[in-house]
Amino acid sequence: MDRPRCLVAMVLICLLSICHGRGLRVGHKNNGHVYNHTLAKILVEYASAVYMSDLTALFTWTCSRCTDLTEGFEVVELIVDVENCLQAYVGVAHDLNAVIVAFRGTQEHSIRNWIQDLFWKQLDLNYPDMPDAMVHHGFYSAYHNTTLRPGIVSAVQEARELYGDIPVMVTGHSMGGAMASFCALDLTVNYGIHNVQLMTFGQPRVGNAAFVSYFSKHVQNAVRVTNEHDIVPHLPPYYSYFPQKTYHHFPREVWVHNVGIGSLVYMIEKVCDGSGEDPSCSRSVSGNSVSDHLAYFGIEMQADTWGTCRIVFHGNMVQYQVDLAGNIVLSKRPGVSSVLQQSVEADKSRNAI
Repeated sequence: MDRPRCLVAMVLICLLSICHGRGLRVGHKNNGHVYNHTLAKILVEYASAVYMSDLTALFTWTCSRCTDLTEGFEVVELIVDVENCLQAYVGVAHDLNAVIVAFRGTQEHSIRNWIQDLFWKQLDLNYPDMPDAMVHHGFYSAYHNTTLRPGIVSAVQEARELYGDIPVMVTGHSMGGAMASFCALDLTVNYGIHNVQLMTFGQPRVGNAAFVSYFSKHVQNAVRVTNEHDIVPHLPPYYSYFPQKTYHHFPREVWVHNVGIGSLVYMIEKVCDGSGEDPSCSRSVSGNSVSDHLAYFGIEMQADTWGTCRIVFHGNMVQYQVDLAGNIVLSKRPGVSSVLQQSVEADKSRNAI
């Protein structure tokens, strides 16, 4: 390499190093308790594993994605809401000394259809007992009005009774991140769990500025990781000229993106400001990539068998329960029947109306 080109390369490397250093210093100086790169790499594996369709392998933590940084994880309960095409699990990560709650993301035949729907989605639900706060009805209902919530809450409570007052880490990708956010708020406000940590990946917006203010007050340890030009965090759209009436992200975003030229490319993780809508982070790019949505830190974030709610289940290998709606609960908890009974009674009530 001739001298001028060598000097250019050296300058570029120095600039990239400085840029990366600033990103890390911001995180450690002001928000060191918020973002941890190693923890993000661990939680993204949990968020990826929940997409697996083989319920037996997932429940026994022997699936192809149940290795590497999550090896040794103990699933306490796996819940599949067949009617609404939802899936989540609760378990204990002994190396982290924490309860993990993971929600599956969008499980559609075509994710592009789901993304297109989000372009036109309006705020359509008043958040209970919170004046002026509005949220996305579909995301709210997916957590609050399905089989997921009672199973998750009771499993979390029983895990903490068994292992003590250990932290609860809630995660999810895409729509799973939206449900994870409502779950973290629910566990904090309604069940008094003070050490709840939320980290989501490629999450859409879920509410307006009033909801974000309420959310941030109660769920203070929250991170939304956004990858490059991922389209979903840009949805539903944010209109800066209607700040109180539009969807608004809660803080704090960590924007993972590459900088550099040609082969001299460097990944940085920028810890964004506390507004939730930092214009220098993911909002500084177009946000038009589906492929950036489907992989985080090199981990695949989609179903292993792409289709509409396809599951594989070896019923002779594990104990499980099925309610009247066909929803499946695999549990190591002796009290699982009470959770199913709640769902059965709810089905009976709906049928009686």
